[in-house]
Amino acid sequence: MSKSKILIDRLTKLIEEGLFTSKDIGNEIKNSLNYKKESIINKLNLVTRDEFEIQKARLDKIQEELYKLKKKKTKKAKKS
Repeated sequence: MSKSKILIDRLTKLIEEGLFTSKDIGNEIKNSLNYKKESIINKLNLVTRDEFEIQKARLDKIQEELYKLKKKKTKKAKKS
């Protein structure tokens, strides 16, 4: 069942039970939108800012080491 169908069913149930207020509608819509937002975020497989910064620092360090090794190799080749 689609999410919009579930939302409509819930709203219909609230109307039928006489518990229908603007707060109820607002809360249902907020809950549905938050669920959808979380679902999208999980599908995107995002990382936190801290995780990103850690990986960036690791990559920078590896690139620096590769640059140093390449520079050494070039110097050795010129000496030979």
